[in-house]
Amino acid sequence: MALTLYVDTARWRAHHQSVVDQFPGLVPVCKGNGYGFGHERLADEATRLRAGMLAVGTTYEAARIKDFFGGDLLVLTPYRLGEEPVPLPDRAIRSVSSVEGVRGLVGARVVIEVMSSMRRHGVAEDDLVKLHTAIDDVRLEGFAIHLPLDRTDGSEAVEEVFAWMERLRAARLPLHTMFVSHLKATELATLQQQFPQTKFRARIGTQLWLGDHDATEYRGAVLDVSRIAKGERYGYRQEKSAADGHLVVVAGGTSHGVGLEAPKALHGLMPRAKGVARAGLATVNRNLSPFVWAGKQRWFAEPPHMQVSILFLPSDVAPPAVGDELVAHLRHTTTQFDRVVDRQPA
Repeated sequence: MALTLYVDTARWRAHHQSVVDQFPGLVPVCKGNGYGFGHERLADEATRLRAGMLAVGTTYEAARIKDFFGGDLLVLTPYRLGEEPVPLPDRAIRSVSSVEGVRGLVGARVVIEVMSSMRRHGVAEDDLVKLHTAIDDVRLEGFAIHLPLDRTDGSEAVEEVFAWMERLRAARLPLHTMFVSHLKATELATLQQQFPQTKFRARIGTQLWLGDHDATEYRGAVLDVSRIAKGERYGYRQEKSAADGHLVVVAGGTSHGVGLEAPKALHGLMPRAKGVARAGLATVNRNLSPFVWAGKQRWFAEPPHMQVSILFLPSDVAPPAVGDELVAHLRHTTTQFDRVVDRQPA
């Protein structure tokens, strides 16, 4: 009995190809937990797509994935002076976000990140002149810009990239390659037309691996079902049941990422009102689970355990049987499945 990730393999791969067709020179991204699929699986899929480069989050990820992918490995986390050295092959390319970082990587292959409106990391405009001598001692693979997902100020992504291209050109720095993140295919085409001498390469993870939501599905197997009467105690904390119903034990707990939720940026009155309502319910131990039965997400009977969750079903809902599977709405980047099942066409 397991928490299973089901993959409609043909549909999933067809989506990959559609994204690759929209973004010539695409660099697949495989970081974190491999977007829920694991590093080894995504390395295989990137090879299937004939990608010559794979972007990873850290040097530690690069060290793990190097045996599964034979092309170049672009490490997205910028190099920092004094960081712990991790043995990597020459096909590893380091991102750098400071002039000092470039000077600390003599002889290495590097991509220099510029400071975008994300304000996360990057070389500032005032430091561009200092790069002239620094890049002589490295093998420059190009520049990069990581753009925000939302632009609430009404600005345009293309305009931001265009402005940086002009700054780099004015500083007389080589513009043979620019790596970009979070651009639409039409925006990328516009930039390529405006700067035909530069090769623009989109680094894409979420859109590539998770863009077709209906190609994948998590399901948790039902392990036990038991009746419970109003007032009876249950669970680790021995709470009293508020009503008659059933307790359903389903595969999937905290070790799988069930119950783990990242903070959300809420915009607008209605989303904020719903957030307040959820927070209020949580104070009285009412938390909605990701598991669905009879067309509705069901409430946790208590916080999820390490490997299972206990759900409460009211008495007017027919319970599942042991062995049934409940669809689970889980976030791929925070979920660890027990097994993956590829669904092939009949």
